[in-house]
Parts: sequence; C-alpha cells; structure tokens
Amino acid sequence: MRAIVTVLGRDRVGIMSLVCSMLARHNVNILDISQTIIQENFTMVMLVDAAGCDIPFAELAALLEREGKAQELDIRAQREDIFNAMHRI
Repeated sequence: MRAIVTVLGRDRVGIMSLVCSMLARHNVNILDISQTIIQENFTMVMLVDAAGCDIPFAELAALLEREGKAQELDIRAQREDIFNAMHRI
C-alpha cells in the first residue's frame, strides 16, 4: 500500500533523518521525496510503500504524529488514495 507522509515545521538539523529512520525502523520504503525550506519553514512530502510495514498503518500514522508533536513538527501519514481524494479539485 502506498501512502503520503507530510512534514511541516520550523527548519532545523535532523528532521529528514528523524522521519526517514522512523520509517526504516518499520520497514517502510521511500519511493519519492520532495522537501523545501520556505524562509525558516521546513516542508517535506514523501511517497512511501508501506506494504512491508511491520505494524498496522494506523499505528504507524499515530506514531509519526506523536513523535512529530514531541519534536514540534506536524507529521501526517495518509493512504495515497485518501490523500489524492482530499486534494482533488
């Protein structure tokens, strides 16, 4: 199953490393990644393959969100089909 992971927050060292290591720990493969810094704001969007994830997707999404809050980041994971449906004009 493919999913979209978004990360927003104030830019600082280690954000990409934090998210990538959390995904790798749960056997989630990164298929594509885009990140940019707008003034002091970090934004990243990742397309991931969660088919091999070792925990349920809802648990992974909650884990990413909790760790994001602890790091003062907004990290969200959504199934690709839901993300696309929400962002269709």
